[in-house]
Amino acid sequence: MSDNPLLARRRAPTDDDLRGIPWLRAVDAPLQRRAVDALVISDAEPGDLICRIGRPVTYWFGVVEGLLKMGNDRHDGGTVTFAGLPPGGWFGEGTVLKREPYRYNIQALRRSVVAGLPADDFHWLLDHSIGFNRFVMNQLNERLGQFIAALETDRLTSPDARVARSLAALFNPVLYAGVGDMLRITQQELAYLVGLSRQRVNEALATLQGAGLIRIEYGGVRVLDLSALRAWRADA
Repeated sequence: MSDNPLLARRRAPTDDDLRGIPWLRAVDAPLQRRAVDALVISDAEPGDLICRIGRPVTYWFGVVEGLLKMGNDRHDGGTVTFAGLPPGGWFGEGTVLKREPYRYNIQALRRSVVAGLPADDFHWLLDHSIGFNRFVMNQLNERLGQFIAALETDRLTSPDARVARSLAALFNPVLYAGVGDMLRITQQELAYLVGLSRQRVNEALATLQGAGLIRIEYGGVRVLDLSALRAWRADA
């Protein structure tokens, strides 16, 4: 992994780590051994950069525990967030496929456990595993839909709708299989991802809870009606 703090914390995966890697189940047993032997795990601290713009691709990364954000730097010195990355999320497959430099930063918002599959092993699995190919193809298709939805969300003027759509994206069962119906996230973390103040996010969450779409619980948010959350409008 590209940053020294992550390299220093690099270790082999535990059985618990492996249970949090969804694509392993798509790989036939004879090929799983090579995949497991190639995987590395690192413990990221808040603020650590897992991927940095302009750096060459070395791994295909995934989130075992914690929360990351995908973003870029703006010309005015600010940042723009493309997506949040909760448990079960693997990202950057397009970059690994093309072996091109990263066009985005991936940063840890909290202490997180990050897995990495070396780029050469990623391509080897593509050449030898139909199940792995299907997983990656589904990832690319779902990611395309996610970013089209993100463009629409970015144009919404209603803060409540922005929070609803952004929250719904974090519960995507294909991209983030480790989330289930309960997401461990603070209101401040959600504010970072949505681009609103914590106070305004708090108000939006209260509105969505009042509508029966979510339930705010200790340490996170539970989704009660994902389809309605995805379709929430300012006039709902």
